[in-house]
Amino acid sequence: MHSTNYRAHAVEFHTMSILVDNEAGVLARVIGLFSGRGYNIESLTVAEIDAEEKLSKITIVTSGTRQVLDQIKAQLDRLVPVRSVSDLTENGDSVERELALVKVAGSGDKRVEALRIADIFRARAVDSTQDSFVFEIVGKTSKVDAFIRLMQPLGLVDVSRTGVAAIARGAEAMPCN
Repeated sequence: MHSTNYRAHAVEFHTMSILVDNEAGVLARVIGLFSGRGYNIESLTVAEIDAEEKLSKITIVTSGTRQVLDQIKAQLDRLVPVRSVSDLTENGDSVERELALVKVAGSGDKRVEALRIADIFRARAVDSTQDSFVFEIVGKTSKVDAFIRLMQPLGLVDVSRTGVAAIARGAEAMPCN
């Protein structure tokens, strides 16, 4: 009987922040790396962060064993338009948030209950008709997931999510290499 390191085989979720040149085809290259090797993307956001320097930040939540996550980081680092890769999960404290718009249709007690739960979760009603609400909720993915689960029996109609936006805590900027 031989022992194996459980941690090496356990699937983990990591948030990676990737600083890239803002040019045509960069996102396709990054996504191609994931799809070509069968890596999963749980969440993806991208936005320009510096128009003058033409830099964008891609935030990806991905999953895999420790070995797979290390491979992802190494392969991302080798892509030409990538300036730097930071594993926010591994590097310490970070702030992660997701925004969701959640449409709930219902009347009577279900409508009242939806409003009560929204208040508990600090979700805002950003649109209202006589038979529906659209709530805006911001927070950790687990909070957004819990809110959506609670809205299902109350008349959940539709959900639109941004994906995770994340940034390292502290005074230092992400390195540009």
